[in-house]
Amino acid sequence: MYNLIPVLCAHDIMSLVRALPGSAAQGLIWGIMAIGVFLTFKILDFADLTVDGSFGTGGAVTVMLILAGYPPVVAVGIAFLAGILAGMVTGILHTVFGIPAILSGILTQIALYSVNLNISQGRANQAVSVDLYNLIVTGRNNPATILTVIIILILIIALLYWFFGTEIGFTIRATGCNENMSRAQGINTSIAKVIALAFSNGLVALAGGILSQYQGNFDVNMGRGAIVIGLASVIIGEVIGEALLGKHLNFSGRLAFVAIGSIIYYVVIQFVLWLGLPTIDMKLFSALVVAIFLAVPYMSAKSKNSYRKAAKK
Repeated sequence: MYNLIPVLCAHDIMSLVRALPGSAAQGLIWGIMAIGVFLTFKILDFADLTVDGSFGTGGAVTVMLILAGYPPVVAVGIAFLAGILAGMVTGILHTVFGIPAILSGILTQIALYSVNLNISQGRANQAVSVDLYNLIVTGRNNPATILTVIIILILIIALLYWFFGTEIGFTIRATGCNENMSRAQGINTSIAKVIALAFSNGLVALAGGILSQYQGNFDVNMGRGAIVIGLASVIIGEVIGEALLGKHLNFSGRLAFVAIGSIIYYVVIQFVLWLGLPTIDMKLFSALVVAIFLAVPYMSAKSKNSYRKAAKK
């Protein structure tokens, strides 16, 4: 059997410990994006691939507005509105023009690549310096970044908890549970889908704007693979939340565990990098992590059912 102890001893454990605050800070920022993915993937039952483009849109809008002299808080707010517009485009393509959910997200994602380049004035990368601007978060001060993003996450979770308790929130949840039954009850499912997609991509763009400030630049490819990270965070958080709280896991708890799942994902990624595995295989590893956590609930339920059948026999 292969022994991991010599491998672990051959690396500097303190270098991993020093990297953990940065991983936690990035995980929390991506946790905002993961909550946006949660809204469409779990509540609306809509596989939205727009996030790979709207995440970069948030970064592009934020950086360019800061360079134009706007306060970082205002820039992030406008980035949130830009994400809402991106989500509305996907919703309209799907509900008005009848394009399937996955294809409508792909079309918007492809279009946003050019849109993001136009926003950044044709440059694939735009830098914003922490020395020249009073940014909301920065990679130079991870403890302050962690505290700031935690406060933002608490506000987001509180607002979403309130929103999904309203009539509009209930219509979105009903649409995701059973669209045909919701339509039979007089609910305009098309409007519900557009609203959910708009809010989802607004949060994704908000996360992109915050991340662009944290890393000090916007890159046109910064959102590539965002859907994988978002799904990984959602699944990891859901599995851990249900394992710890079970039936006591409420809606706000699920949102909180999504952010926790994002932190765990980035800590695992940092651990893999610390082991010295090839960086070119990171996308493959990310896909494997998502596949494993997606399979866990299914295999667990399947094993329980098999035990019940065996008990009856």
